[in-house]
Amino acid sequence: MDILRDPLWNNIRLDALALALLDTLVVQRLRYVRQLGLAYLVYPGATHSRFEHALGAHHLAGEALRLLDEQGQLADVAPDEPAIVRAAALLHDIGHYPFSHALEEIGAIHHEEVARPLLLSGPIAEILRAHLGHDAPERVFALITGTSDSPLQGLISGSLDLDKIEYLKRDAHMCGVPYGEIDVDRLLNSLVLLRSPSTGARGIGVREKGLSALESLLFAKYQMFRNVYWHHAVRSATAMYKRLVAEALAAGLVEPTQVARFTDEGLLHHLDALPLPPVARALLDALRRRRLHKRALEHPAALLGENVGEWLASDYALTRRVEDALAIELDMAPGSLLLDYPVKTQMLGLDLPLVRRNGTVEQLTEQGGEGSINLPRLSDELYQSARRLRVFTTDRAPVPEAAIMALVARSADDVRALLGRGGSLLG
Repeated sequence: MDILRDPLWNNIRLDALALALLDTLVVQRLRYVRQLGLAYLVYPGATHSRFEHALGAHHLAGEALRLLDEQGQLADVAPDEPAIVRAAALLHDIGHYPFSHALEEIGAIHHEEVARPLLLSGPIAEILRAHLGHDAPERVFALITGTSDSPLQGLISGSLDLDKIEYLKRDAHMCGVPYGEIDVDRLLNSLVLLRSPSTGARGIGVREKGLSALESLLFAKYQMFRNVYWHHAVRSATAMYKRLVAEALAAGLVEPTQVARFTDEGLLHHLDALPLPPVARALLDALRRRRLHKRALEHPAALLGENVGEWLASDYALTRRVEDALAIELDMAPGSLLLDYPVKTQMLGLDLPLVRRNGTVEQLTEQGGEGSINLPRLSDELYQSARRLRVFTTDRAPVPEAAIMALVARSADDVRALLGRGGSLLG
């Protein structure tokens, strides 16, 4: 057993399996993939890596399993299941693209699917089979993708998965902001294995005493999205990076499967050596010099109306066409105007069993729970408050707000029809 020192969790204990996995090239790559992508351009301390986060998730998995075991909760769980869970916590991010989730926003396959061949074949699969049995890679992958029938699935992918707890605490700490305060100890101590009253399946639940800690998780996530993840300058840099890579992909200069193998700086250096289109070259140079596009328009999602502008978040190819058409109409260079409307499917997905102090069990879902804050409804309200539709332009070049908001309010089909006719998008 080896011990690593960590600024967040202090001592992290690593057994032989964890050490063997850490020494693979696939996991070592995570040292050079920043946890928060381009947020370091705004928060200088945000240079921590996916590798550090993976170690933290592994540590929290060990702590949660130890507490469950002390309470006798693991008595009827397969003896090797805790080790499978710890391995899944350590490996859950091995498929991540350079600069965090940005490339998934332009249509790249989800990082968990990128992880499939890395987990099911090669050195990692060999190590898992040698330590935990022939079906260990498949069991780990099922936990990571949320498809396992293990009662411990919720520790890796679920309403209270340890990934959320770890990244919120670490991101806040490294950014130097006081927004990631979560009562981690209370939350872990309130975990319990329960049978869901809705499905009958046994899984991770929470005791009633943990509700306040669950609320702290929701508020921390909201504050981090509002102040860090969706900070206007972070989103500007992200929009520039997305467009840069999209241009390189469209020009056939890189392959989608190739991108996932790079580190952050490795990808930028690779792109820099290519004969990039002028749009991509300008964006890359601007990112290197931190000459970010500025906000020309910002509109809260809460004021847009339901489903308004969602095509901006779901159809990047259409968004890119609109960006170019608007730039031409406004006499700007291609790439000088970028649209951004970030999306997070659930600010806090909630579907887990709750055991009351009197011993009764209920399912805490989108309807909330009697006598407690309606967390799902509150989650949606906080999400709408944190989310912003933004138009970024070079040198803060002005844009016609009313005309752009009218365009955003159109359906995706209407916008495609306008583009097809070659008419003005601004009316």
